[in-house]
Parts: sequence; C-alpha cells; structure tokens
Amino acid sequence: MAGTRVGMIGAGGVAQRHARVLSGLPGVQVVGVTDVVPAAAQSLADAHGGRAFPDVEALLGSGLDAAYVCVPPFAHGDAERAVVAAGLPLFVEKPISLDWDTATEIAGLIAKSELVTAVGHHWRYLAIVEQARALLRDRPVRLVTGAWLDKVPPVSWWPHQDRSGGPVVEQAAHVLDLARHLAGEITEVTAAGNGTPPPVDGADVDGATAATLRFASGAVGTLAATCVLGWKERAGLEVYADGLALAVTETGLVVRDADGPRTVDSDPETARIAVDQAFIDAVRGDGDDVRVPYAEALRTHAVALAVAEAAATGRAVTPRTAEVSHV
Repeated sequence: MAGTRVGMIGAGGVAQRHARVLSGLPGVQVVGVTDVVPAAAQSLADAHGGRAFPDVEALLGSGLDAAYVCVPPFAHGDAERAVVAAGLPLFVEKPISLDWDTATEIAGLIAKSELVTAVGHHWRYLAIVEQARALLRDRPVRLVTGAWLDKVPPVSWWPHQDRSGGPVVEQAAHVLDLARHLAGEITEVTAAGNGTPPPVDGADVDGATAATLRFASGAVGTLAATCVLGWKERAGLEVYADGLALAVTETGLVVRDADGPRTVDSDPETARIAVDQAFIDAVRGDGDDVRVPYAEALRTHAVALAVAEAAATGRAVTPRTAEVSHV
C-alpha cells in the first residue's frame, strides 16, 4: 500500500519522535495532527506537511490508514475508543493508561474489533535483546535486577500521581516489560516507596521505589526506581542464569560467562525506527512483526500497577489478568 496516511493524536515530545520516524519511512505520510494545545498541533503538522485538526473526530474523518495515540497517561481512553470505533489500526504510546479499568476496556474493544495494534515498548526491537534471549534459551533465569534511575522529565503533568501514575508506571514500565520478555511472567510483587517526592514544586510522586518480583518460573527479582537526580543515571536490566550474567540497556549488552566478559554495542535509534516500521508493515499487510500488541502491553501495565499498589499499601500484590486476545 503506497502512501500510508497516518494521523497523530497528541503533539508532545514522543509524538514528535514518531512523526519524524514515520516521515522518514518510504510511502508514509503524517497527514494530520490534533492536540489539546492547537499551536502544538499546528507546529507538528507544519513540520511534516500535514494539517492541524481541531479535535480527534475531525482527524479521524480525514481519510486515515492508521492513528497514533501519543498522549499523557491521564489522557488515555477517549482517543483510543474513537480510533477503534473508526475501525483504524491503532498505535498507542506507553503507559497505556493510568489505571486498570480504562486499559482493560480498551483491550476488550480491540479484541472485538480485530484491529492491528501496537504499543511503543521499543526495547523489544533491540537486536541485543534478541541476543540475550538466545543466550538464555537453555539456561533457567535465577535472578533479575532492574533499575530506572533518572530525573523528573520537563513536563508539567509528570510529578503528579494522578497525572502520570508515578515513576514506575510512566518510566520503569520499559524495564518491567523487558523483565517479562527475558524471564517470563511476574506472579507477585512487594514494594516500598520512600514517601518523599522529588524536589519539584507540587510533586507528590515517590522520589524512590524499591520492589521485589517473583516470577512464574521460580526466578526472583528486584526493581529500583528514582526520579530525584538531575540526569539519567541508568535504565536497564541485569539477568543471572547458571554460569551466565547479562546486563542490558538501550545502548549495549554486557555478557559474562566461562569465556569471559564481552560487550555488544547498540544504537537505540534502530529500535525506535523498527517499532514504527513493524506497525506500518502490519497496517499494509506486508509483515507480522508487531512484538507488543495492546493485549501484551496490558500484561506489563498490570505489573507496573501492581508495583505501585504494593508500594502504596505495603501488601504483596498479584498482577491482574484479563482474558483478551493478542490483537
């Protein structure tokens, strides 16, 4: 299908990245943008030769082949419902919502519609992640340690719990998704937050969270998250199996085994391009490499919400499940 027409719902930083990648793919046009800030929609539309639309309904009525929903966590729901009702393939940026009810409702609508969907867990497209999976294929994972140690992103909604969901839901979901991908399903979490927000006016999210994870395979793990730094210190996952230690980040894989240590470099931009290319190929019927459809992202979201709940309540939490298909 030549000239795949894509509409963007949301015009923030992540939407800008996707629009840039999409505009660089052969035969793809970003033809329209809508945002609650009209000037932002106009700016992004102008940058890619598209039109700014006043609302989602007008954008979806403009003859699209697919729609991207790139909105803050608290804004998910109405846009996805509208895209599904319009019968359009749907790409959603993570996290897919603030809560469980919204996400499971959307998942149910998608399952009934049988639409092509994808969620922006682009780490799944890193070549080093596939190398890690291959190395782990014949070795049971024993221990996983994940971390997202960062600053507060420069957007007004982020440090507010009822806007972002907090650092685990909004940032560390990437690490939890990678943990599931490499070590299997997580069946129980416990967690503690330090109760002190980052030093940002009006912030009410925990400045630091520590969690323990139990996997269906018998493996155990930890997750550490903080947003009190002035820089991004580290984001990644370490995996330990019999005679093997792996450390995975966006920029590289470190392998330690009987042959000694070795490092494989990685360019994260390749994964950011690949996640969009895979979705567009699926929309066109030219490929089947969507690695995180909405139903799969829901499983990761369930774990992130479980960590947040465990930190808030001090109780062990079993991640929720929903009976939806992988569409």
